[in-house]
Amino acid sequence: MKTIIIGGVAGGASCAARLRRLDESAEILMVERGPYVSYANCGLPYHIGGVIERESSLLVANERTFRDQFAIDVRTNCEAVGISAADRTVTLRNTQTGATETCSYDNLVLAPGAASVHPPIPGIDLPGIFHVRTVPDARAVREWIDHGNPFLAGMHRYSGFQARRRKRKAVVVGGGFIGLEVIENLVRVGFDVTLIERLDQVLPPLDTEHARVIEDHLRKHGVHVVLSDAVAEFAPSETEAIRVTTTSGDVHLADLVILAMGVRPDVTLARMAGIEIGALGGIRVDEQMRTSDPNIFAVGDAVEVRDHVTGVWSLMALAGPANRQGRIAADVIAGRTSRFRGTQGTSIIGLFGAVIAWTGVSERTLLRLGDTDHEKIYIYPNDHAGYYPGAKPIAMKVIFRRSDGRLLGAQALGSESVDKRMSVLAAMIQMRATVYDLEEAELCYAPQFGSAKDPVNFAGMVAADVLRGDMPIRHWDVNTHEFMLDVREPIEIAVESIPDAVNIPLGQLRARLDELPRDRTIHVFCRSGQRAYYATRILLQHGFQALNISGGMLSFAHNHLLDDERTTTELT
Repeated sequence: MKTIIIGGVAGGASCAARLRRLDESAEILMVERGPYVSYANCGLPYHIGGVIERESSLLVANERTFRDQFAIDVRTNCEAVGISAADRTVTLRNTQTGATETCSYDNLVLAPGAASVHPPIPGIDLPGIFHVRTVPDARAVREWIDHGNPFLAGMHRYSGFQARRRKRKAVVVGGGFIGLEVIENLVRVGFDVTLIERLDQVLPPLDTEHARVIEDHLRKHGVHVVLSDAVAEFAPSETEAIRVTTTSGDVHLADLVILAMGVRPDVTLARMAGIEIGALGGIRVDEQMRTSDPNIFAVGDAVEVRDHVTGVWSLMALAGPANRQGRIAADVIAGRTSRFRGTQGTSIIGLFGAVIAWTGVSERTLLRLGDTDHEKIYIYPNDHAGYYPGAKPIAMKVIFRRSDGRLLGAQALGSESVDKRMSVLAAMIQMRATVYDLEEAELCYAPQFGSAKDPVNFAGMVAADVLRGDMPIRHWDVNTHEFMLDVREPIEIAVESIPDAVNIPLGQLRARLDELPRDRTIHVFCRSGQRAYYATRILLQHGFQALNISGGMLSFAHNHLLDDERTTTELT
């Protein structure tokens, strides 16, 4: 049996190695149109910023590794230029010599990845404008930073008695993963950076209130954040920089421009083979990574897969799912019955000392799909026991079904231990767990690592209290004419307050119940929601109608971050 794998990065390389481990007799040919196989493209922004100093560190394996350890025929600089599904043949072309050959296959695996979005904007191909998708891309950016124009080549390095020194400037177009990681690394090497994002927020998978915190965090680190605007034109300027004009008419000068506007599935070969392309533009596959042709599989950034939570088709350009898909395709080719469970978009990004992570479905997506059977909570637990030095809060949003408590999604912001909490929640979502399962999860505890009631447990307990009716909640969509009860201390109110809210500190509440109305719903809040929960329990048991505003003033700050310049949120 001969298997040809087109594409040698995450999905393709994983498929090739796995297939060899399962079948020593299989004939395997893996081709890659670029010069490298199995490289760490997730590390490219950090190579640009010098965190990963050597380019060779990005190369996970090479042709020799695959040949010597796995007996796999690997050909780099080799491009598939034709597929005949009827004849089960692939035409390959050496990109350096132009020589072609036709190879037959029993099974074909397409792992072509996705191409960076490169819209027809005037001037988009000017020198100094780059994508960051491959190792050669990163190398070209580093070379431009050092020698790209006369200013970068030396003028910014002038010292001595020079009175003024212009800072190097960069424009990054796109506020997704790559865009934000590149921004952090350009700031690290001394650039003044402007982010231009056509949407109204960065990191589209996040709900808006958390995206606002990230935008504020970027601004605190000197990044100029431009939202709801797009590039209309790139043009050379008299200062040897690039003139970037947006649709709003604003102009930004840049010595370097990075295009990070997303990716599109590369389906050129799939169309040649006549296999089905989904509505989102990716290769349509089943749970076993099989395309509409039973002898052709597809994995990685080029495919459409089912969202694990919603069941709808989705595109997910992430290394983890690509690797798993490659393994599953190999399993099926080798005669096993492995199945891909779908993707839930579990992701994490570090940004100027902060950590942002998410998994599952966002509230915004649920609303877009017309799903009303969901609820959310905001909590702000410490990353480890508060009495142990260095404890820092994690801002968490957890989304779950009202009807049965099934965990649907979660988002978290902080500086420590965000990753392990999100990884637990991601695993629970994949196992279709409920918030009641979160309550009972037995997790590691020592004071320097966590709490006896871990943030994951805490999320489950709060959500379960909501579903059991022990803590009816409301969010900050509450109307200002409603009765608002602030149970914080007066010193806290001096810092931030809600107009016309009645203040009765929690410790005085039982003695002052007669000051509260019994014919109106009382909306209770504090700093983070915990004291408001205690107050809500008191009020409910004394016959009042009471709702706890989830997350208190901390969630208010997130939801109103741009409404008041004085409102800020510290992530680090």
